[in-house]
Amino acid sequence: MDKAENKKCVMVINEELPLGVIANTSAILGITLGKHIPEQVGEDVFDASGKKHLGIIDIPVPILKGDREIIGELRKKLYTSDFADVITVDFSDVAQSCNVYSEYIQKVSTVLENNHTYFGVAIFGNKKKINKLTGSMPLLR
Repeated sequence: MDKAENKKCVMVINEELPLGVIANTSAILGITLGKHIPEQVGEDVFDASGKKHLGIIDIPVPILKGDREIIGELRKKLYTSDFADVITVDFSDVAQSCNVYSEYIQKVSTVLENNHTYFGVAIFGNKKKINKLTGSMPLLR
């Protein structure tokens, strides 16, 4: 695996969503991404009081803003062979509308990719590739 300094991780979230949905989308993307890049999670640490704090990701994760169209176009690019080595997690209206995972499995199998409305994507991979995709996008504030 490449060194951490050659890696980058970003999330792009639809800024037009309600705050609670933005927070939920970010949490879901982060949890799923963590499953796929456990090597980027640092060791547990102890503070000066001896209290343990679980390890967190060892690189920054900027949260960038997009809208429905920007995130949809970004997701399409991430499906191309140029970005096959980039880890991509997405969260869409299809997933958000389901209460249990078995419902999501069934529902997603009936919805074409271009009919997903993406709330956000998290991407991790080669820094140059990630910068090429997201380098000009502003931070979500």
